Amino acid sequence: MGRELLSANSFGLKTAIPGPKSMEILKRREAAVPSSVFNTVPVFADSAQGALVSDIDGNVFIDFVGGIGVLNIGSTHPEVTEAIKEQVDRFLHTCFNVFMYESYVELAERLNELTPGSFGKQTMLVNSGAEAVENAIKVARKATNRPAVITFENAFHGRTLLTMSLTSKVNPYKSGFGPFAPEIYRAPTPYCYRCPCGATEDACNLECLQELKQMVHRDVGEDAVAAVIIEPVQGEGGFITVPQGYIKELQAYCREIGAVFVVDEIQTGFGRTGYMLASDGLEIEPDMITTAKSLAAGMPLSAVTGRRELFEALQVGGVGGTFSGNPVACVAALKVIEVMERDDYPAKARVIGDAIRHRLDRVGDDVMLIGDVRGMGGMMAVELVRDRTTKEPADTETSRVIKLAMDRGLALLKAGILNNVIRFLPPLNITDEQLSAGLDILEECLRQV
Repeated sequence: MGRELLSANSFGLKTAIPGPKSMEILKRREAAVPSSVFNTVPVFADSAQGALVSDIDGNVFIDFVGGIGVLNIGSTHPEVTEAIKEQVDRFLHTCFNVFMYESYVELAERLNELTPGSFGKQTMLVNSGAEAVENAIKVARKATNRPAVITFENAFHGRTLLTMSLTSKVNPYKSGFGPFAPEIYRAPTPYCYRCPCGATEDACNLECLQELKQMVHRDVGEDAVAAVIIEPVQGEGGFITVPQGYIKELQAYCREIGAVFVVDEIQTGFGRTGYMLASDGLEIEPDMITTAKSLAAGMPLSAVTGRRELFEALQVGGVGGTFSGNPVACVAALKVIEVMERDDYPAKARVIGDAIRHRLDRVGDDVMLIGDVRGMGGMMAVELVRDRTTKEPADTETSRVIKLAMDRGLALLKAGILNNVIRFLPPLNITDEQLSAGLDILEECLRQV
């Protein structure tokens, strides 16, 4: 079935979720795969295109998750798929550290051009978001000869030892996995809906930035800070959008103390926020930017792009890896960038974001469960609360909304330290009909709960 049905813009459920065929494989999964590897939708995919996913029972879901931010260009984009097929026929792997290939160099050139800043840049390619963050911190420490890294409350940077140490949320990401990497210091996030300093948005005065500076001076020492790493919109943390005034002042502070300003654009990059990179919209010029997720449309690839002089501080062989910058992933990424620029995917993200915000603002007029609607471009979220005054998190209600939506054919994912945020990451080539139908389902579920 699959692609012919999906291309007809048809969606809907034929069975209960999970269906009988998925139930059979779920039994095998329980025996063969650890339960600690979580799943949101208990079905098995058969095919996918754009913003639709068909399971093996013939159910077709509207996808508001997008592979957790990986499918900004949509599932199986035909031009990307064709580029992958052509490369597969040539070679799958040589290891760039042995036999080089032009696509790695060309992609590095494109990323150097795309990232903000008029200074000289270089790019290294690796395999995952966590690996990109690991290397960014490694480069920053070597280049500055300093040990300390400043991260933030609600941050998520990965699941490896260093990136898990940088990540804020204990359950499920850190519980029982210690001890963690040393010289990691955590600053308050400018979470305006739940201000850590108790300020209101109209009287903020960047108090949490002053608290960061005081923490560094008191507990770390300015001359010990190698890097400050921040997500312009915190992903797993609940789509908390860092105010432009804050992040620009943070960049200035990093320049002042000689720390490397690292911006984690793993989830915010490649059209998602209404710009090719969120840094463009915030008018900042990071010393280093990490990208991954939608860079290669689902192929495992990530990048660290930064000031040339930072990389030049490293010894030959200091970074790299066997699979880093796989040639199939490189050609996929080059095609992604070409299509996104040609078809103005950032503009698509802005339209999607406006539609989501408008619908949730309207529903929020009489659904008191909606506490805050926030985001940047097509990276939107709604925070659910039991009481708008006390802002008591509606965590169980959030799970119920997601479950009800799944049973109606809409895939959703939650986020946030308090487990009360629903995040929206639909592919940016979602059709108007699909987006409207998904929002209809969402509204029904919010009203029911």
